[in-house]
Amino acid sequence: MSPMRGRGMEYAESREYAIGDDARHIDWRLTARSGKAHTKLFQAERERLTLIVADTAPALYFGTRVRFKSVQAARAGAVAAWVAIRDGDRVAALRGSSNEAPVPPAAGPRGALRVLDALVRWYTRPPEDDAGLTVALDHARRLLRPGSRVILLSDPASVAAVPVQRWPALSMHNEVIVLLLADPLEVEPPKAALPFNAAGHRIELDLATAGQRQRWRQEFMGPIEAALAQLPARGVRVQLLPGNASSDAWLPLLGRARAA
Repeated sequence: MSPMRGRGMEYAESREYAIGDDARHIDWRLTARSGKAHTKLFQAERERLTLIVADTAPALYFGTRVRFKSVQAARAGAVAAWVAIRDGDRVAALRGSSNEAPVPPAAGPRGALRVLDALVRWYTRPPEDDAGLTVALDHARRLLRPGSRVILLSDPASVAAVPVQRWPALSMHNEVIVLLLADPLEVEPPKAALPFNAAGHRIELDLATAGQRQRWRQEFMGPIEAALAQLPARGVRVQLLPGNASSDAWLPLLGRARAA
């Protein structure tokens, strides 16, 4: 099968303007920055890349209802991989690590199975070398090409730690979807005294009191509400995906028009 998708032309790079270049393709931003006229070069658009970015923060390896957040992440990532293959994309995956290279882009079932194998390894237990979501996004920036699709599987607190100014640069030339993995207990705790084990010590939180519930909400719902409010304005589609939700509940986000 030909790798050509028949979707037109995609931007490749810019170079200094030469006599005979099409004036319609002048790169005005680079021209303004450099003081020299530059023109955009295009190439025939090929298979799109779907990149699955996996957050492996320790907070994901927890769950109280149906499945762990980490298991939900792996399931949602598997759905994304097979959707990419259905759409004729190449699929790749990576996490925030200075030791493990990304799963390289590949098409067809082989590409999906490589990604599934990685997701199982990453989400069975917390990797010891997790370097955070910001590092994962740095890796993604080097791998992406204009027109790619990015599916980000993340704990809300990890998203909150990413500077907001990074999102527009990521979404300007790519379709970006962020899935916020949460546990039902985090989203809506019962109004009761709950025992917890923290570093081998038993503690009890009385979530029936207004003050304790407010602090709980700030800790867990605050990052979720901030992401839902801020990311769409920066060109990012975002959805909360609790552990008791269907792992493909986010699929309606695909192809949805971005916020103006």
